Amino acid sequence: MKLQEVTKSYKRLQEVTGPRRKPAYEDLKFYQDIRTLRRLTYQITERFNKTHMRLVSQMRDAARSAKQNILEGYKKGTIGEFIHSIKISQGSLAELSGDIEDCREDGLINDEEFTTLSSLLNSAQYLSSRYLDSLYRIKEEGTWRTPGGAKAKT
Repeated sequence: MKLQEVTKSYKRLQEVTGPRRKPAYEDLKFYQDIRTLRRLTYQITERFNKTHMRLVSQMRDAARSAKQNILEGYKKGTIGEFIHSIKISQGSLAELSGDIEDCREDGLINDEEFTTLSSLLNSAQYLSSRYLDSLYRIKEEGTWRTPGGAKAKT
């Protein structure tokens, strides 16, 4: 199939279904913090020396994983998968936190960068934990709605 045909098909689909709605998880403050963390991590590590290639890769992978796990868990549609994915995301944030502390100790980032990254990390960790508490209550009550808006089967 040619690109023009795909584009035409996509436009027809949009006419029928309407414009793409933003997924609900994108409104979550902790997800927004994680997106900013990923972007800043990439920008800051751009200037690291080639001798720190492994550290750069680990930091970028952890930041990316924190973001992508939330997306993936939500898309799977079950509250159990979403909870599990947020926990994995929190593990990635913890890994990134350790790397950021190491970077400060090793003089790879300055105090302002450390403060900014740490503030975003702390916010994302705290808010995601509170959100998990809410998800556990929703799971217990059986009121979870799938990404499409339908009430999940129990």
